[in-house]
Amino acid sequence: MFGHDIAILILAAIIAIFAGFVKGAVGFAMPMIMISGIASFMPAEQALAALILPTLATNLIQSLRDGSAAALRSIRDFRWLIGTNCLVVFASSQLVPYIPQPVLLASLGVPIVGFAISQLMGYRLRFDPGNRARTEIMAGAVGGFYGGLSGIWGPPVIALLTSLNVEKRENTRVQGVVYTLATVFLFFAHWRSGVVNAQTLPFSLALLVPSLTGLWLGFKLNNLLDARLFRRWTLIVLAVTGLNLIRRALTL
Repeated sequence: MFGHDIAILILAAIIAIFAGFVKGAVGFAMPMIMISGIASFMPAEQALAALILPTLATNLIQSLRDGSAAALRSIRDFRWLIGTNCLVVFASSQLVPYIPQPVLLASLGVPIVGFAISQLMGYRLRFDPGNRARTEIMAGAVGGFYGGLSGIWGPPVIALLTSLNVEKRENTRVQGVVYTLATVFLFFAHWRSGVVNAQTLPFSLALLVPSLTGLWLGFKLNNLLDARLFRRWTLIVLAVTGLNLIRRALTL
């Protein structure tokens, strides 16, 4: 089914449900969970293709929770961040087919482990908010470069919004808008690179329902969870899966 054994599909669906649940509950880490989880038993390029449609759908929902007018306002207010991010995503994604599998796995695992451990230790990356346009361009370039390779662009965006003291609800909406538009560029960029194709696209489509189910559950249970404890355990899971990617890179 979809070119994969049923056991592979079930495992990928479980990961998609968990990733959607985490995004609905605490608002982050969906691409990290999907790429680190699925790349543990599939080639990294296929894992990257698999997360694109679920990421696009869940981010679109997140960006429109306050209505289309608010989303358009966020696009206008963060145009430098969004423009830079999307352009760099498109450019860096073209490198993926040419990167050896061990290098690609390591390039996924090392930043995921670094992010998870730094968050567990309480470290928060911050940008200088003095020059708003320059800061947005810097965050967009860093996030876009890694996003094109892995579909993960969250840490620099979160750091920027934290540095600018953006209010919590607007913070969530801006992240949704940035990630939605970047994922659109990621889709077309990897269609051009060949990572997204007639074989990988149906698998990504199959993970839409599990990821949206997880997102719905995360929204529903958000108020019932100990958010800090859940976030901590999510980071621990990310660190473990990231270390597994590094292990695979060293043994290939």
